[in-house]
Amino acid sequence: MKLEGEDVQYEKLNEAIRTGRFVRNSIIKAWMNGEIKSRNEAYKYCKNLADNPEFPWAKKLNSMARQAHAERAWSAIERFYKNCKANVPEKKGYPKFKKYQVRVSVEYKTSGWKLSEDRRYLTLSDGFEAGTFKLWGSRDLHYYQIKQIKRVRIVRRHDGYYAQFVIDHTREEKKDLTGKQTGLDVGLNHFYTDSEGLKVDNPRFLRKDERKIKKLQKRLSRTKKGSKNRIKARNRLGRAHLKVSRRRNDWVCKEAQRVIQSNDLVAIEDLKVRNMVKNHHLAKSINDAAWYKFREWLEYFGSIYGVPLIAVEPKNTSQNCSNCGQKVSKTLSTRTHKCPHCSYEADRDENAAINILQSALKQLSTTLGRRESNISGETGLCLDGETQTGKLARRKRKSK
Repeated sequence: MKLEGEDVQYEKLNEAIRTGRFVRNSIIKAWMNGEIKSRNEAYKYCKNLADNPEFPWAKKLNSMARQAHAERAWSAIERFYKNCKANVPEKKGYPKFKKYQVRVSVEYKTSGWKLSEDRRYLTLSDGFEAGTFKLWGSRDLHYYQIKQIKRVRIVRRHDGYYAQFVIDHTREEKKDLTGKQTGLDVGLNHFYTDSEGLKVDNPRFLRKDERKIKKLQKRLSRTKKGSKNRIKARNRLGRAHLKVSRRRNDWVCKEAQRVIQSNDLVAIEDLKVRNMVKNHHLAKSINDAAWYKFREWLEYFGSIYGVPLIAVEPKNTSQNCSNCGQKVSKTLSTRTHKCPHCSYEADRDENAAINILQSALKQLSTTLGRRESNISGETGLCLDGETQTGKLARRKRKSK
C-alpha cells in the first residue's frame, strides 16, 4: 500500500533506510574481522551500535528494526557458508556491503509502528519520528487482526514509498474438479504451449517500451553527475522500468491463476533460468518472458487451490517423440516434429508439452507407489517364495 505524506516525512524515512543499511554493513564488517560468529552475536552487536556515542543515529532506529537488518546480514553470511559447503561452482556469494540504491527498505517487527482503528493510517513511532502516513491501496486490512501482522516493511521505489505487511494467515480456496491435466512448454515465440495444442502469445512488455526506455537512458547519460537534473532523469527512467515490471508481473499472475483453476494437475519443466540467461543473444528475451516468475505464481496458486504442480527434467522433452518414445534429433529452427519411426507429426512445442505431461504422470505414479509400499511395510523382495523376516524375528530365531 502506498504511503502519502509530506516531504519532511519522506526525508525521515530516508534517514531510517540509511540507518538500516548502516546496521547491515556494520555487521558484515564485524563478521569479516572475526568479531561475530553467530546470529545471537549479531543481535548483541546491534545493541553495541546503539550504545556507541560515535553513531548517535543508530539508536534512533527501533531495536527490532535493527534486529531485522541483522537477520538480513546473517542470512547473506549463512548463504555463503551453505554454497561453500555444497561446493557450488563459480562464485559462492561472498557477502558484500550494500551501496545506495533507490529500491531499498527498512523493516519493523511488532513495535515501532501503529495502525489506526480504520486501518487507513500508519504511524511510525521510532526515534526518527516520521509521523503518520495515509495508506492508499486496494487491500483491506480489516480482515486481519493486529496480532496477525508480524512485520511492516517500508519500501522506497522510484514512484514513492510503500508499506508491505507480513501477515500470519493461511489462504485456502475451494476449486471444483475439472478432470483436466496439462503440461506446459514455455518458449520465446509463444509464452507457453500446453499439451492440448493451445498457444499463448508472449506479451513482450519490455520490447514494446524499449524505444521509450532507450530515449530516457540517453537523457540520463547526457546529464551531469550529482545534478538535480540527473536525479530527475534517473527517476523517469526508473518509473518506466517499474511500469514494465508491474505489467509483466500482473499478466503472469493472472495467467498462472487461470491455468491452476482450469486443471487438476499441471506439469512444467524444471528450467535453470539463471544458467539460460548466460546466453547473451537470448538473455533479454528470456528475462522479458518471466519464466521463473510464472513458476513462482504457479506454485503459489497450486498450494492455495490444492492443485499439484510437478516439475520434470527438461532433458530431451523436445527431441523425444510423444507417440512412440523414440528420439528424433532436431535443431531449434525446426518447429515441426516429424517422427520417422511412427510417422507422427505435430508442432514441436506441443510434442514437448505432451512429453512433459507424460513424464509428470510417470513421476507421480512412482512416488505414489513408493508411499504405498512404505505404508504397508513390505519390501517387495522375495527369497525362495517367502518374504524376508524382520530384524526382530531374526533375533528371536537366533536366540532359540
